[in-house]
Parts: sequence; C-alpha cells; structure tokens
Amino acid sequence: MMHPNMLTPQELSGIDPLRIARERPEQCALTTLTRAQGVALGLGLLLVLAAAVADLWTTLIVLNALAITFYLAHIGYKFYLVFLSLERPVQVSPSPAELAAVPDADLPRYAILVPLYRESEVLVPLVAALGRLDYPTDRLEVLLLLEEDDRDTIAAAQEMILPAHFRLVVVPDGAPKTKPRACNYGLFATDAELLVIFDAEDRPEPDQLRKAAVAFRGLPPRVVCLQAKLNYYNPRQNLLTRWFTGEYSVWFDLFLPGLTASGAPIPLGGTSNHFQVAPLRELLGWDPFNVTEDCDLGVRLQAAGYSTAILDSTTWEEANPRLPSWIRQRSRWAKGYMQTYLVYMRHPLRLLRQLGPRAFAGFQMTIGGSLVCFLLNPLYWVMTILWLATRAPQISAVFPPWVYALGVVCLFVGNFVFVYLSVAGCMQRRYYDLVKYGAIVPLYWVLMSIGAYKALLQLITRPHYWEKTQHGLFMEKP
Repeated sequence: MMHPNMLTPQELSGIDPLRIARERPEQCALTTLTRAQGVALGLGLLLVLAAAVADLWTTLIVLNALAITFYLAHIGYKFYLVFLSLERPVQVSPSPAELAAVPDADLPRYAILVPLYRESEVLVPLVAALGRLDYPTDRLEVLLLLEEDDRDTIAAAQEMILPAHFRLVVVPDGAPKTKPRACNYGLFATDAELLVIFDAEDRPEPDQLRKAAVAFRGLPPRVVCLQAKLNYYNPRQNLLTRWFTGEYSVWFDLFLPGLTASGAPIPLGGTSNHFQVAPLRELLGWDPFNVTEDCDLGVRLQAAGYSTAILDSTTWEEANPRLPSWIRQRSRWAKGYMQTYLVYMRHPLRLLRQLGPRAFAGFQMTIGGSLVCFLLNPLYWVMTILWLATRAPQISAVFPPWVYALGVVCLFVGNFVFVYLSVAGCMQRRYYDLVKYGAIVPLYWVLMSIGAYKALLQLITRPHYWEKTQHGLFMEKP
C-alpha cells in the first residue's frame, strides 16, 4: 500500500537530474579527461621521457627536487590555514538572543534532503534525530530520497508512522545511481527557500536549522551556503575511528575556517551544507557524475561569484570503524577530488580569473595538493626503506647535497607539522584522550595512500561508480 505522503517516480518524471551534463558539460565530470587535457598530459610525459633519455640522473634529480619543494609548500600552506583559523576566527555563530528575536512565523521554509540507499536499518534513529530539530514543522519538510529499486528501504519507510512533515520521494531508477542525482530530484521537487542535506546516520545539533536561517538574514547576499561542522559520535570505538576523528577535527575545526578566512574555495562536506535554494537551482544543482558532489559544488559556487561560510554548529556522524569499508569510502572521496580537479583545470586561465590568484592557489593546494602528496608518499617510503636496508647508490644519486638538505627539512618539519595538526585538532575538540594517537598518525597516512591509489585506478576504469558507505556499524548500547 502506498504511503499517503509519497512522491512516485511518475510524479517526478518532469525533473531532469542530469541538466548540468546537458546544458553545461564543461562543468560536469561525465567526461573524465578532455581531449585537450589528454594531449597536454601526453606531451608532458613525452617531454619527461625525452629528458630522461638525454640525461636520466639529472632528470630524476630535478623531478625529486620539484616533488620535495611541493611537499614543503603544501606543508606551509596547511600550517598557514590553521594559523588563520586561530588568528582570525570567521565562524558564523548567532547568539541565543539573536535566535530568540526571530519568531517562528518569520522563519523561511526549510527542506531537509536525506538520500537513502539500502538504509532500512537506520531509519528509526534517523527519524528520531530529525525529530529533535528545533524548527517549526509548519515551515519544514523532510524529503527522504529513496531509490526505486531499493524495495527494502521503501517498505521499511512505508511501515513507519512518520510525522506529517516527512515525505517519501521515490527517485526513478536510472544512471548514474549516485547521491547527487537523487538530491537533484529533491532540489527541484521542493518549494522551500532554504535547504540542507543530512546523511542517514546524522545527528545534527537541535538548533542547527534555526541558526542557519537566522545567520543567512545577517550575511551578505553572496553567501549562499553555510557549512556546519562534522564530527563523530563513536570516536573511541577502535584505533581507526580515533584517527578518523582526529582527521575530521582538523579538517572542520581548523582547515575549513582557515580556507574561509583566506578566501579560498571550500570543499563542502557531504552533509550539513545549508543552501539558499534559488542560487543552487541557478547552478543546476549537483553534478550527478561526480562522486564528491560536495567538493565540486563548493568550487562551483565560488567560481560563480558566490561564497560559503562556516556555521558554528556540529552534526554528529558515524566514523567508519571497519577497514575495508573505510578504504571504499576514502577511495570514493579521493576519486571525487580527482574528478573535481580535472573538471576545473579544463580551463585553468578561466578559473584563475574567476577565483583570483590567492583562491586559485588555495584550490591547487587543497584539491590537487593533498592528492599529489598521498600518491607520492609511498614512493618516498619505499626509497627510504631501501636506502636504510641496502645503502643503494642509485638512491643516493638522486639526493645530491642540496636536494638531501631539502629532503631532511621535509622529513622532520613535515612530519612534525602534520602530527602537531592532528594533536591540535583533538585539543580544539577537547578530545584530550585522543591526543596521544596523533603521535602514530603516520600509520594512518599509509591507509590514505592506499585509498588514493585505488581511486586513481577507478578513475580510469569506473569513474562514476559510487562506492556505498555502510552505516549502522556502530550501535550504542541501551
């Protein structure tokens, strides 16, 4: 029996979730590598090959020196972001008095999009978490975005007694089967003024929507997105969740505020981004072919002249506690960053004009730089191990004294900085008992590199495949 408050695939047939691919293909990740990018990559490889044939060791020394110099620049940039976040706090945080000053009747209509796929086991805690939100239900609608072929979740949702402001939206079956495609249906099916995405396992702070709605009233019109902070409700489940929690604490509490202060594009989180609906529709919503649609949209907003601010509110999520599942999730994130970088570097001069030199440099370091480091790390780890074990002269040959000096600085300063940042993130969140795990965080980097190499392989073989993150792996005891 059909749920009384349900939108069927037939009723959604007038919505085109792939509009960005049809109308603005240059902003879409449907094509992984354009012809021009392929030619440029091929010419670059031929140039390196020709140089190696002419003088192998000089070529290797130059490449090594460039890589180490890039490492140092990346380390300096990350440290700079943390300095900015602490020196010039820019988080949006309406006071209790400001929240109380806006009566319920003056609050804008709000839509919550919750994309669900094979999530029947988390429906009950999800509905309970969203039911705790402090926002008038006559100004709120919750759209549970269900895939047409996911019969178990649809059946579980139909059996529940849902609040009147909840709607079931059954997304027509189609390709690509991705979260952003489902969200595009929600975007064009609502008449709300503001919109937020939550994931299936999310537990947002109760006043988050009210904070965002009030914050938008006092911000410049160009601020069309507020990114709330994310953190985990199971930080101590095992060693992996402890590392993951430290990483999220650094990213959302230190790096993203620093990016905001620097004017760089904000790679949005996959959840708890609050939007003004009209500009989001103007941008044609999310790219359904990008597996980190959040990161892509954050850059696209800035390139279009809009901006994002950080909202001082936290949504609590489930840290992935199982290594195979964590690798799948991490490789999807890394693949999406690769897609985003390739899309916006189709026209680098245009992007430079749109963002400006400072923000363009931030894009290179944040979106491209981290990926380069994750891919290069294993090469240097292997070289270090081989040299310590064998003292191979071939390795020594690519480290002449001046390059060796750069490498030593990179080794000691770089490791210190990133361990320090992990510690600082835990301190910022007052996870004092997790600070000690920052000392062994280099082991976590090995896992990140595994995810990055898997992402690179999938970018070539399955660029639009969405590796589903399994939720509900952590269940609180009653």
